[in-house]
Amino acid sequence: MSTAPDARFNPAPREMTEGDFIARFGGVYEHSPWIARQTYQQGLGPDQDSPQGLSAALRRVVAQADRDRLLALIHAHPDLAGRAAVRGELTAESSAEQAGAGIDQCTADEFERFQRLNAAYKSKFGFPFIMAVKGSDRHRILAAFEQRLEHEPELEFDTAVEQIHRIARFRLDAIARS
Repeated sequence: MSTAPDARFNPAPREMTEGDFIARFGGVYEHSPWIARQTYQQGLGPDQDSPQGLSAALRRVVAQADRDRLLALIHAHPDLAGRAAVRGELTAESSAEQAGAGIDQCTADEFERFQRLNAAYKSKFGFPFIMAVKGSDRHRILAAFEQRLEHEPELEFDTAVEQIHRIARFRLDAIARS
């Protein structure tokens, strides 16, 4: 990731109240503040004052979740170039991430292709396609869509969760820089 290993949050997460911690980090995992809440409640130390350390603590909470909770976490993410984007209903983070990858600049054919792939993906796997799009572009995203449609359901479930962790880490890095 892009943040230096010694980067620190200011203020330090371990010095925050639970409410302040959730306000700052509750959106790191899309529409899933329960992850930040449980992380805080499990206790924070100096290791969690960096993006790398806090990421590890958040990941541990996700790893403890049952499959239904993980599926809800996956479903909390919007489709890429989906209806929520068209209606302007994305979180600020998702909107910036999709725009950064040029998804907001799709041609009509690309937009239609995103719609077709979103539908095929959801039909096969039962959840939305998740990809950490930071540093990518719409052409690579569409190629990844096609490749991942060939995955078996369990592999794709695990891939979606790992992509969610990547998104969260990018967001933590951005918070540390702010």
